[in-house]
Amino acid sequence: MKTGIHPEYRRVLFVDSATGDRWVTYSTIRTSDKGEFEGEELPVVRLEISSHSHPFWTGQAREVDTEGRMDRFRRRYGLKKN
Repeated sequence: MKTGIHPEYRRVLFVDSATGDRWVTYSTIRTSDKGEFEGEELPVVRLEISSHSHPFWTGQAREVDTEGRMDRFRRRYGLKKN
């Protein structure tokens, strides 16, 4: 492996801003924000959405339809609304 060309691979604290969930994993991402997790000071990466808060993974998916296209589709094909 060539020296001096690879980024530093270290432990990083990820924080989901929507839910407040925190977890530590390894990453090469660079950040100046620091935080403490279980007595260890780690670089912090704040995420707007993760698997802890994404509607697909939480099972709380919502339909966003401002133009009524879903209702027209359901009426046309006789489908019930969930």
